[in-house]
Amino acid sequence: MTNGGHEGNGRERREDERARVSLEAWWEGMTGRHEARVSDISMGGCFIDTQGAAGLGELIVFAIRKPDGGWLALRGEVVSVDPHTGFSVVYTFLTDEEQQELKRLGTI
Repeated sequence: MTNGGHEGNGRERREDERARVSLEAWWEGMTGRHEARVSDISMGGCFIDTQGAAGLGELIVFAIRKPDGGWLALRGEVVSVDPHTGFSVVYTFLTDEEQQELKRLGTI
């Protein structure tokens, strides 16, 4: 029997439709502020490509550059780490406005 797409921590993996993107970003956590790119985005989370290190369960703030040049600031929790490329984040809270901005970013 399969695990139904769940990770060991009980979180559903990839339950939201994801879009491949390449968006400039930055993030800030316990190791300071780091430059990054977002390469995969959904309404539930994203993958942050970065050389900066983040730990599992770490809460971070990050921002994604929008096409108009502005920044979409978000909050998230690190749920998986690839030490060579970056980490996956689930959003910890989204306002209605942030949800609308994410929908726009995912259709680029």
